[in-house]
Amino acid sequence: MGRDDFLRSLRSRISDERVLAAMAAVPRELFVDPQLADAAYADCPLPIGGGQTISQPGLVAGMCQALELRDGERVLDIGTGSGYHAAVMSRLCEHVYGIELDPSLAERAASALAAADCDNVTVVGGDGALGLPSQAPFDAINVAATARGEVPPALEAQLAPGGRLIAPVVCGDDERLTLVRRTADGLVRSRREAVRFVLLR
Repeated sequence: MGRDDFLRSLRSRISDERVLAAMAAVPRELFVDPQLADAAYADCPLPIGGGQTISQPGLVAGMCQALELRDGERVLDIGTGSGYHAAVMSRLCEHVYGIELDPSLAERAASALAAADCDNVTVVGGDGALGLPSQAPFDAINVAATARGEVPPALEAQLAPGGRLIAPVVCGDDERLTLVRRTADGLVRSRREAVRFVLLR
């Protein structure tokens, strides 16, 4: 599938015009292996090395829409991987802080983000389950790796009032996106569609 065909197909699933514009603005081919450039806009995950993948673009768009990102917000991206998800979010908020455990992936992500002119993304190495306390709280947190049983408490603790977090969570054999909102009455969690991600380490 080519870029234009993919973007047209996305309109049947994504209603947020800002998300659609962000998806159109980010050249996904910069974030995949050059040998896979022809498949950059196929709506499927692709390998990026280290046993990890770049998420399918339709899923990236859906997670961005669920987070309801706004101008002026600060976002934490857990499991930055290729940097593609961070790049899309960077078009929707003020600044993205990305955490990647694999140093080589973090370095490649930073290079790809620079090539895509994403100058409002900071990529750091570290354990994503711990979040980034030095920059907390965050208006939104995106987690691109599966948590076992529950969202790591350290991440929920770094949500600002009104903040949103989306993460894949596996309970038994059931892995689903979980959306967390910090409200005046506390944290509200809701289970969403089934997904498949690499495990959060």
